[in-house]
Amino acid sequence: MTEPSAAPLLSVRHVGKQYDRHTAVSDVSFDIPAGCIFGLLGPNGAGKTSLIRIITQITAPDKGEVLFKGERLNPSHISRIGYLPEERGLYKKMQVGEQLVYLARLKGMAKSEAVRRINTWLDKLDFKGQAQKNVEDLSKGMQQKVQFIATVLHEPELLILDEPFSGFDPINANLIKDEILELRRKGTTIIFSTHRMESVEELCDHIALLNRSRKILDGPVKDVRNSFRTSTYEILGTSPSPPILAHPDFHVVAQERLPDNHFRLTAQLLNGVQLNVLLRYLIEKTPAQISSVHELIPSINDIFIRTVRESEAALVTA
Repeated sequence: MTEPSAAPLLSVRHVGKQYDRHTAVSDVSFDIPAGCIFGLLGPNGAGKTSLIRIITQITAPDKGEVLFKGERLNPSHISRIGYLPEERGLYKKMQVGEQLVYLARLKGMAKSEAVRRINTWLDKLDFKGQAQKNVEDLSKGMQQKVQFIATVLHEPELLILDEPFSGFDPINANLIKDEILELRRKGTTIIFSTHRMESVEELCDHIALLNRSRKILDGPVKDVRNSFRTSTYEILGTSPSPPILAHPDFHVVAQERLPDNHFRLTAQLLNGVQLNVLLRYLIEKTPAQISSVHELIPSINDIFIRTVRESEAALVTA
């Protein structure tokens, strides 16, 4: 992944939103660096959609503020933002090309420029020969492509994608993923809201995790994962007998005997000892021949589940 600019394109400052007696967003703050893909994560009902609606100015916050390039968010910024909602909305009786021109014109684009960009995107997304079809005559995946094109046609500085891979088969999901990465490469800042943690791991530079209307975690993906490291390693090797770790500095998490005297050992280092101490112990005391060592760093999915559970437990005991 490329390193995004340090300057934030969007800053959320102590934002709160209340609907009747329901708190949708509560004192949420974070920065989205320019040129990054920012994962906005959380279980259903966490407040993600409410926050997106505030950023897109569909609703206004009750408290706090949102800054776009240092300016308080205002109607002049709408044309610089593209939003692909989870619930798609197209005019099903309109032809694809006609509809895309219409939506581009609403964004202030000249018709000739809109047509040029539409043709470019239709070619990119393997849409040749279907621009004259009505939307209702397309498959769900093809309709999703039309919606994606409509979202990016005006080349927004900030692109908000809510479950962008919904409805796509793996081939077309990869096609859209490649286009998202290309947009990021060209400088577009992207907010990526999804439940697919494997996509977050693959695409996102930064994340913020919401639960019950509050932010419970945020930061660069690499830093977040590193903060959850537990000094746990998976070791593969061979030994005539199962390795025995009778040592106060090592905790055996799992151990498996494999064919031909091979073994798989998962061990956690304790008391700040270094990995080479464990390896030397195995080689000298077992004896064992080590073929590979791999540190087990929690995935974003593991971190998501653990952090949400801990947040829920803290609410229960509060």
